[in-house]
Amino acid sequence: MSHNLRILKSQFLEYVEIEKGRALKTVENYDHYLSRFLQFLNSDNPSAITGETVSRFRLWLNRQPSKYNKQGGGTMKKRTQNYYLIALRAFLKYLAKRGVPSLSAEHIELAKVGERELDLITNEELHRLIESPKGNELRALRDRAIMKLLFSTGLRVSELCSLTRDINLKSDSMSIRGKGDKVRVVFLSDEAKEAVKRYLDKRTDLDDALFVRITDKQNQKGNLALDKRSVERIVKYWAVRAGISKKVTPHILRHVFATDLLGNGADLRSVQMLLGHANISTTQIYTHVTDAELRRVHKQFHNKRSG
Repeated sequence: MSHNLRILKSQFLEYVEIEKGRALKTVENYDHYLSRFLQFLNSDNPSAITGETVSRFRLWLNRQPSKYNKQGGGTMKKRTQNYYLIALRAFLKYLAKRGVPSLSAEHIELAKVGERELDLITNEELHRLIESPKGNELRALRDRAIMKLLFSTGLRVSELCSLTRDINLKSDSMSIRGKGDKVRVVFLSDEAKEAVKRYLDKRTDLDDALFVRITDKQNQKGNLALDKRSVERIVKYWAVRAGISKKVTPHILRHVFATDLLGNGADLRSVQMLLGHANISTTQIYTHVTDAELRRVHKQFHNKRSG
């Protein structure tokens, strides 16, 4: 059995992809994070991974400039640093499973990070966004259907792009294969179904994808399916047209879907299942902006003067 870290890393990535069923993007990210760690470690021996080397790596990460700070001076965010530590922890668990002597994964603690802030759009902005594509031209029908479907289902943009035109519009629900190859059920509103139907009725191309690029030769079969970037550009375009100054992405519509449900009384566990979150802690980021009861209590009792 080889104890060479480079070989073990390759075997780990294959294990993550094949046996754990992780998405290719996840495997690519693990490869990136672990490659940087091994470059820092400068050793192929698993026993070189010690508490001290991990501490030095964390200090090195904390001093790396943030590639997202165009003004300069910023350093890597704690949340980004944690991605490296999560990958390393998973790798160490794999080594322990293989019986390779190295540092225990339990010795790696994640950095504390503040609560994520959600830059949501208001209900009024949401309505303006969805209704921005006017008319009966194919492009407008497509874009309106995209946004109504995103808001109705809470789909990830990758899940939306995987849909085919054999979608059953007579049903109020459909099964989606999401992250980790897990299947969940999402539900379609009447408005979303009507928007998709009008769009499909206008289509003349032969492509299997539900949402496709608009070309001059719509009657031809070809690789017309929209990708994630295309959908992101569509949503951004209509947000600008709707006069929304905030950054609006398909994922923002997923956020709005979740906060809309919680704000109207849905329980956290149900929203977790609808979103396809593996852990309920991921869903909990929405609760601080949706707790209507706490808002009512604050309004009723805060800063009251006794007569």
